[in-house]
Amino acid sequence: MTTSTARVLALLEILQGGGTRTVPDLAARLGVDERTVRRYAGHLLELGVPVESVRGRYGGYRIAPGYRMPPLMLTDEEALAVLLGLLAARRTGLVPASAAAGESAAAKLRRVLPKPLGRRLSALLDTAGFTAPARPGTGPETDVLLGLAEAALHRHPVEITYTDRHGRESERTVLPYGLVAHLGHWYLTAGDPGADDGETRTFRLDRIAAMTVRPGSFDVPRAFDPVAAVQEGLARTPWRHEVSLRVRADVGHVRAHLPAHLATVSPLPDTDAEHTGWVRVRIRAERLEWIPPVLAALDRPFVIERPTELRVLVQALADRLHEHASAD
Repeated sequence: MTTSTARVLALLEILQGGGTRTVPDLAARLGVDERTVRRYAGHLLELGVPVESVRGRYGGYRIAPGYRMPPLMLTDEEALAVLLGLLAARRTGLVPASAAAGESAAAKLRRVLPKPLGRRLSALLDTAGFTAPARPGTGPETDVLLGLAEAALHRHPVEITYTDRHGRESERTVLPYGLVAHLGHWYLTAGDPGADDGETRTFRLDRIAAMTVRPGSFDVPRAFDPVAAVQEGLARTPWRHEVSLRVRADVGHVRAHLPAHLATVSPLPDTDAEHTGWVRVRIRAERLEWIPPVLAALDRPFVIERPTELRVLVQALADRLHEHASAD
């Protein structure tokens, strides 16, 4: 939503409070000059809102007597879907940087719903519990999210100011292929014209400080899947530990415990007869402590190729399990 559109709606909300509002008062509340207030009032008239101009010493603008915004006509299922969608977006941290926007939108929706339906929905929201904890708001700036969406749809290059996970800031021009919401963050998957390897890049939107659409156009690679590209990109992100394993299992069984954003899984070559039925698993991680329990849950034979520290942690877990199982 543009700033001018938001202010036109703010003017409507002020006028719906009743009474006549002077132009100087409206200008002060909206943070614009008086000429702009008159232009906004004209926009409301074009939208069919009966704004009246009152002349005289105490003149200004008001909504015609008897006018009310029409009630929001939603079925019970539609209203429930909208409110739960807002709640889910807020809990997962995917709402824009001004996280209060989701809460205020839900409050406005509940305020204009018919009272019986509003009471029922309030009862649900007040009594519902969630097994997953709420994530802190990490959403991107609204203008960045919506601007990148438009650029991706119309295939325009964008220049972004980006800060990586090490705190290094850079400016680059990229080709936005798609946006993906994943585990509490928004990601942009994009082509990088300046890269020699020709691979796509993954950017977290809350680390994009600014974006500018550039002239030109581009084509998205044939059969490109933004979701798969983001998951694979996250799995390839360099971390402190490079883990390599061989597991005697099929890809599907390993994937059930190690999804694509955590690991890459590939069958060993058919030429390696000794390891027929085995797959190679590669994991990049900042910490190793969480991996031994996952390997135990696989319940399949495995060989740790590297690092040595992981072998130590797996043996320590095995010793603890043996000790617990032997306890009286």
